[in-house]
Amino acid sequence: MLVEIGRKAGCLCDLAEQGKLHCPLNVRASSEDVVTGELFGKLQLIDPRWWLPDLLNRSLGTTEYRQQVYRNLEIKLWSTQPPFPAELLPWREGRTEVDVEIRWENPATTIFIEMKLGSDVSRTTSRTNGREPYPSDQLIRNIRVGLHQAGWFRASELFDSCKRRFGLIFVSPNSGHPLVDQYQDRTKLLESIPRSNELIDLPESPIVGASSYRGISQILDKNRRFMPVTERKIAAGLSEYLELKTGQIMKKRQTRKPESRSLNFG
Repeated sequence: MLVEIGRKAGCLCDLAEQGKLHCPLNVRASSEDVVTGELFGKLQLIDPRWWLPDLLNRSLGTTEYRQQVYRNLEIKLWSTQPPFPAELLPWREGRTEVDVEIRWENPATTIFIEMKLGSDVSRTTSRTNGREPYPSDQLIRNIRVGLHQAGWFRASELFDSCKRRFGLIFVSPNSGHPLVDQYQDRTKLLESIPRSNELIDLPESPIVGASSYRGISQILDKNRRFMPVTERKIAAGLSEYLELKTGQIMKKRQTRKPESRSLNFG
């Protein structure tokens, strides 16, 4: 973050800056992993009361999540999930890596975060080609994997008393995505999940939502006055960083040729 904001850690040479030289010091502005690490690495240093419930409520369109002490809160980056059961899927699928997994136990809740910077949601997996009878994009894959891990499939019925709230948040420079809109419709969501009859039910709370980088900045700015001094400085720097990334993507899109814009869904 310091390299990108004001170049406080020094400058790259022109060739590395232009991408003509692969420099190990080069932090690519287009790297989703870098943004994910910066964003949630810094958020872990701020009391979750000042960002987590607002992020969930604003993204999912609910008021269900409240400010509280989050018991056994865990924030895992690039969390690898067990494979979705082969008997519930008409194609083979490996393990799923979730950009961010957030868990706590009062009540038992699991939240998946799918991060994007300049790329679109992948519409297929490594073992699908888009011609299957069910969608296999990143969002629906994360949803069904999350629902299974949260105990909502009959395969987990022995652990029925341990069902967890579950939600998936899509975070990108521009809030929203057509697939988010599609899967917010519970009927369309069920139609998109193979063997959905094996679901015990769906969580009552909203399952899928979206947030923009600027939306997260607004949450931090709104609550900054409640934070202690150190957290306030972290929040201010993070807001500046997110505004920078948003501006970079907007500028990049504006300079693209018209025929290439339709290929990017952000």
